[in-house]
Amino acid sequence: MAVPVSQMWTVASYVLRQKLAGRERYPLVLMLEPLFRCNLACAGCGKIQYPAHILKKDLSPEQCFKAVDECGAPMVSIPGGEPLMHPQIAEIVEGLVARKKYIYLCTNALLLKEKIHLFKPSKYLTFSVHMDGQKEHHDFSVCREGGYEIAVEGIKAALARGFRVTTNTTLFDGADPNSVRAFFDEMMEVGVESMMLSPGYSYDKAPDQQHFLGRARTRRLFRAIFSNRKKSWRFNQSPLFVDFLMGKRHYSCTPWGMPTFNIFGWQKPCYLLQDGYADTYKELMETTVWNDYGTESGNPQCANCMVHCGYEPSAVNDTFSSIRGFMDTVRATLFSEYKDLGALELLNEQTHPVHSYNPLVQIKSDATQMEETNA
Repeated sequence: MAVPVSQMWTVASYVLRQKLAGRERYPLVLMLEPLFRCNLACAGCGKIQYPAHILKKDLSPEQCFKAVDECGAPMVSIPGGEPLMHPQIAEIVEGLVARKKYIYLCTNALLLKEKIHLFKPSKYLTFSVHMDGQKEHHDFSVCREGGYEIAVEGIKAALARGFRVTTNTTLFDGADPNSVRAFFDEMMEVGVESMMLSPGYSYDKAPDQQHFLGRARTRRLFRAIFSNRKKSWRFNQSPLFVDFLMGKRHYSCTPWGMPTFNIFGWQKPCYLLQDGYADTYKELMETTVWNDYGTESGNPQCANCMVHCGYEPSAVNDTFSSIRGFMDTVRATLFSEYKDLGALELLNEQTHPVHSYNPLVQIKSDATQMEETNA
């Protein structure tokens, strides 16, 4: 099973309580960013493009716990930056486990073998390892040769110690669906619990602005990837969200579904956009003009977005909003092969991944450079 029954029950009962209470807007996952600095400088990421004095800042464990308690979401995703570079990350995780929150600690795994001893295996803790595909594609995306092998070593080390491990993959324009499907086989062979995929979103600060997917190309790509799938593949995301990526469903964005807290405060409106910050979660919910966001709003920043942080909550909400939504989820879970002859033809089309016609350029992050200077 892709997700433990205890976690599924916790999330399902939480959502049902919100429904019974008549709450239209509720958080599903808290995106907790305790720092922005990283030991990679990926071309598609905008998080490390802040000035040095910002990259040096950390959230304290107390600030993290306060945000988690304020929000009340049953799951906490800890992205960054690279969370394993936070000097108190073990204390933060321990405090969240004590609160019985299901934690996805997002990491590029470059430090995972070195830091793994700081953590204890728990059903509440999952290492979500950022893997952008097979070796050549992953190394190109993270701008580091050998990054794939190091990440796989970290995954194996965590699995050997009994930790839950998943992967998260961001796909950009030009991705080869055959390579992505082969990557699924590789990760299942390594032994990860499950995988998550999402199309890339155009961060304003990202160095590479040319290869973010539009909606039509997203649907075409994910139809090729997710149709005719193998039973051995396990995915850590709503099957209805996968349907949405394939163009089988239409959803409006739920920007409040995965609120973000970082060193600046509560980010308006979501993880991907920066339209100001609120001091408290209550202020975020009450002062953000939610109708200004999402594809239907006409906001040009949202026009091509199909990313999980906005639409996975929409899919989960659909599951629990009606008998039909629940039954659609059950059917999509039980009958997940999705035979599609047209999608098989898409796999025969020639693709030109960015790494096939560009050299790999290794970029050292400011954090890595500072560590090497101080060594």
